[in-house]
Amino acid sequence: MASQQTSTEPLRPVTPAADTSRPTTAGQADTLPVPGVQVDGASDDEQQGRKTTPTNPASLNASAQPSRAPSPTHHALYPHTQVTYDDPDFPQPPPLKYTLRTRKKSIFWFWLLIILDCVFMPIGLYFGMWYGLTRDQLSANAVFSISTALLGTVSIVEYFIRFHRLWKKDSSCRVIGAERWYLDWFHWNLSVGWFFVMIELIAGTCPHDPPIRVLAMPAPTMLFAIGVELLIVDVMRLRKIPAPCRISSLPQGAPLRPGIYAYIEDICAVDGSGGTEFRQRLNLRYQASKAFREMLHRLTLFWAIGAVVCSVVCTAIIFTIERDAAYVVGWVLPFVWAGLWTAITIPWVQRDLKKEYEAWTTAHSKS
Repeated sequence: MASQQTSTEPLRPVTPAADTSRPTTAGQADTLPVPGVQVDGASDDEQQGRKTTPTNPASLNASAQPSRAPSPTHHALYPHTQVTYDDPDFPQPPPLKYTLRTRKKSIFWFWLLIILDCVFMPIGLYFGMWYGLTRDQLSANAVFSISTALLGTVSIVEYFIRFHRLWKKDSSCRVIGAERWYLDWFHWNLSVGWFFVMIELIAGTCPHDPPIRVLAMPAPTMLFAIGVELLIVDVMRLRKIPAPCRISSLPQGAPLRPGIYAYIEDICAVDGSGGTEFRQRLNLRYQASKAFREMLHRLTLFWAIGAVVCSVVCTAIIFTIERDAAYVVGWVLPFVWAGLWTAITIPWVQRDLKKEYEAWTTAHSKS
């Protein structure tokens, strides 16, 4: 295994063959080149052999403001990476240093609260108040006003926790090279999704007799928005259209990556406490491994198409069956689908990563 050292600077694009065999030492690391971008007038070839010595003692501390590096534009300087390796030959795929095994308890409690909040609460409040009380005690409008007001409490709290983690001055999970205001791609998509969900909930509770089918649509709407966004990004990538805006650590104008890449980066870095270091390791792994890139492309299509199909099926069912059953379907089916897709994805990814490791080590031993 390659030994590692850290600094506070962001990772820059690198391929496993684009370095020399010189080891790095404490306080000194090879500058990783960015193709087509020059630093201080030096060519790419000169940058490959250049070493930098940090003048700021804080740069030797891995937790000291890891997100305050300049944004990676053509006018920015590209210092050495936070994650460096003594062995540039990479006898194994660059490690992500991230596992779900140590986070099983946190994942369990998080999703338990989400399911209670977004499945059992709206259904329980609806049937409890609608059939447990007479209309003289509580009007139909009041029933849904109460249920929608309490809906998503856990999700909203988690939303603002994410915001705080990304916005705070000493954030350790901020996007590589981005300013504080950017937050990350997943947070912006979550904001857009919640915007449309709020429109549905407000429109559904304003009438005297609320349209219950509309109030069953928030979860399918969120699925549809995410699925379409994933598909659009992947289609643009296949057509070699550059990023129209910053997508998490990917700057505007850079070649696009599979749509699910940014979701993995953001969720693991912020919600999963992987930090900015995980963003950097994921970037290195993506650039170094063709098998990893292909796996992410397949996962993008799997989740994107599945999300769109599930949302369309949910919508068709909601507007055709009896309204009480439609309300249950709208709040339950998307979560059942997500659980099924997760159960398929985990062994699939484990199998592909094992194949990647075997192919990588075999190729390395032959070379």
